[in-house]
Amino acid sequence: MRTIYTTILQQIFGACRLSIVAAVLCLLLAGFALLIYGCIQTFTTIGHALMLGYVSSKEAKMLLLSFIEIIDLFLLATVLYITGLGLYELFIDSRIKVPAWLHVRSIDDLKGKLTSVVVVMLGVVFLGHAVKWEGGMEILPYGLSIALVIGTLTYFLGEKSKNDKSKKYFANDEIQEVEDNTHPTSSAIYQSRHFSKT
Repeated sequence: MRTIYTTILQQIFGACRLSIVAAVLCLLLAGFALLIYGCIQTFTTIGHALMLGYVSSKEAKMLLLSFIEIIDLFLLATVLYITGLGLYELFIDSRIKVPAWLHVRSIDDLKGKLTSVVVVMLGVVFLGHAVKWEGGMEILPYGLSIALVIGTLTYFLGEKSKNDKSKKYFANDEIQEVEDNTHPTSSAIYQSRHFSKT
């Protein structure tokens, strides 16, 4: 009886992971919508600049701010796409054909990729405020808070990279040890040849 209950629960949990498809589709649709909106904003901004003909320094500053906001839109669309892709790989099918750097093998991988994009987004947001800045000290607390968040996220990425390298190092050691134990004959032959040459 207990085995039957366990089997049923396993089937339920296995089927429930497919509900992630809804989240993946919503994330991809949201990212696609942001990409379209960003493209529309790009063409609108360029068209507005061409219609003006002459662009003053103030208008050039506003034009730069518009393009910075467009970059922020595209980065947010990238975050949505990476999140949707990562959830699909983790819960549905990991054999999807994407570049190697986009492959997500664990939640930590997904968090690392998202953190990298978020750091860039924060830098872009601060750049937008810096463009609008007209002097004064009000930008200092804002810049310090963003710098603190970026520093924390960068530290997190650094620690994650160290942990990944150490895991890979120990995994390679274990594989080498298994191979040595699996092929004792070849190891003995190598040692005998080595000693015979010396």
